[in-house]
Amino acid sequence: MNFLKRLLTSGKGRPVAIGILLWTLLINTLTELPPTWQNLPWPVEKVVDAVGSPFTTGRNLLFDGYQKEHTRKQQSQPVTIVAIDEKSLQELGQWPWPRYRLAKLLDAIAVHKPAAVGLDIYMPEADQTSPDKVALGLGPEHKALAQQLKQLPPNDVRLSEALRRTPSVLSAAGFDFKAFTTTEGMRTWPITLEGDDTLPVFVRRFDQVLASLPQLQAAASGQAMVSVDLENGVVRHIPLVMNLSDQPVSTLAIEMLRVATQSPSVKVKLSPAGVSAVEVADLSVPTLAKGDIRLHFAKHADMASRHVSAADVLSGKVDPEMLNGKLVLLGLTGAGLNDMRTNALGETVPGIEIQAQVIESLFDGRILMRPQWLKWAESGALLFIGGLLIWYIPRPRSAFALYLRKVPQAGLWLTLGTNALIAAIGLQVFIRTAYLFDAASFFLVLGGVMGSLVSSSLADMDIRKKAKQLAQQEQALQEARLAGAREPRQALNIAAAPAP
Repeated sequence: MNFLKRLLTSGKGRPVAIGILLWTLLINTLTELPPTWQNLPWPVEKVVDAVGSPFTTGRNLLFDGYQKEHTRKQQSQPVTIVAIDEKSLQELGQWPWPRYRLAKLLDAIAVHKPAAVGLDIYMPEADQTSPDKVALGLGPEHKALAQQLKQLPPNDVRLSEALRRTPSVLSAAGFDFKAFTTTEGMRTWPITLEGDDTLPVFVRRFDQVLASLPQLQAAASGQAMVSVDLENGVVRHIPLVMNLSDQPVSTLAIEMLRVATQSPSVKVKLSPAGVSAVEVADLSVPTLAKGDIRLHFAKHADMASRHVSAADVLSGKVDPEMLNGKLVLLGLTGAGLNDMRTNALGETVPGIEIQAQVIESLFDGRILMRPQWLKWAESGALLFIGGLLIWYIPRPRSAFALYLRKVPQAGLWLTLGTNALIAAIGLQVFIRTAYLFDAASFFLVLGGVMGSLVSSSLADMDIRKKAKQLAQQEQALQEARLAGAREPRQALNIAAAPAP
């Protein structure tokens, strides 16, 4: 304990505070390095993984907190979700539906002239309810019926024809491993790379893909990926461009915009730092270096008005304005059928809902940004503020030091107040500019520095207090000794005095 006190009070606590400032700044920086930097050496990477978690976790929780305090507000409604929901399943039967029914649904949507229709459905195998497939299962006694069934068009043919009649985009999912229904590539439309011949190696890459049947791919107007990576089970980032075995592929939202605007290709702008923007028609979307964006989510309940039931579309009960000129997403929302995802708001929503929010964010121009320069600016500010605190607080005559001597709890209240102010500033920056200011790192770095300096001041006060007590005790002891020496002298003086 005495060693710790001596360490904290040496140099008025400044050496320890400087060490904490530099160490926490280094770890904070290493947890958010640009993807163009080479991988860290193995020992360094392990250390960062072990001690950098508070910075990474705190950063994500803070950014999620910004969104919860200020969710995205709907400015336009370019998207309509045609949901294969509970109502549709009750009226039309269990999933998967025969593909002739999907063909009818596409035709019913196409009547209202949508801008594009994106199918968030995978169809890698032939429809086993197709007439020709049913005929194969009939016995010899039903030979005539089997012949009649074989003369009917297969369900996949009917769906292919419906896809050709509609400005349609099929979805595909990327895989990091080979599976029974995956392939190494799929049919895509051109992506123009500007600035380099290939995508950077750190752009999300897949070696296998779960795509629909080749005849369906050939019939559709476009095809795109809908894969997203989770961060501790939460969807925060959405890639706008991905690498499929060295083949650039766009995400569903971008490909639907390409089809809707009848653009010949999607353009990806590259810079030495990575992907800088993805462009389609007259829309340019700034991205992070890996070609992804950080999505600003709206509340799921606020977006309920853009859902229509597939059953209502098939029965002609849908409002034509919900489909005319819209970017229509067709997918599953029925219980137990859809891939549920947790977003940054903590809501568990169908995967098709996230795709819809991507399109809306692109239309509204509300993309959350965290450019690399902001990280360096934060680090510079931390170094300056931390240095200022280390210079000022240990000064014996500083207002803080004088106040701390009177009110020892002042250090805690000052730290909490400073953190609250920084968080409020970060929230205002988020609301006004959509930039993500990492106030969590300020909490951790400045909190460590302040804690060290306050501990040093308190330890110094304790040492001074004990030294003062020892001095008082020594003075009292000296006075007692002097008093004891005077008493015999007084007694001798009294004895030697002449009798009256």
